[in-house]
Amino acid sequence: MTFAVIRTGGKQYRVTPNAVLAVEKLEAEPGSTVTFHEVLAVGGEAGLKLGAPTVPGASVVATVLEQTRGEKVLILKKRRRKNSRRKRGHRQHLTVLRIGDIAA
Repeated sequence: MTFAVIRTGGKQYRVTPNAVLAVEKLEAEPGSTVTFHEVLAVGGEAGLKLGAPTVPGASVVATVLEQTRGEKVLILKKRRRKNSRRKRGHRQHLTVLRIGDIAA
């Protein structure tokens, strides 16, 4: 089974062909394709190929399924005995991708 480790949005993801994952927002329309050139590792039947820091010539192609927002995260700050509290919410913008071809 072929897999790759890519870096996007300051995070690393282990991806396989036809997998669906949500990453930090990318500027792309739904239905378009995105190519990741920051491939840190590629593995398969031939073994594991690690990059230093990236694998030269490797790329991962993904199709954008939708632009969405994540679950709400509540931020609650309370100062005890001061009758002071602040409640805020945050929803992160995400891009949902379907991984296509992994080229080593």
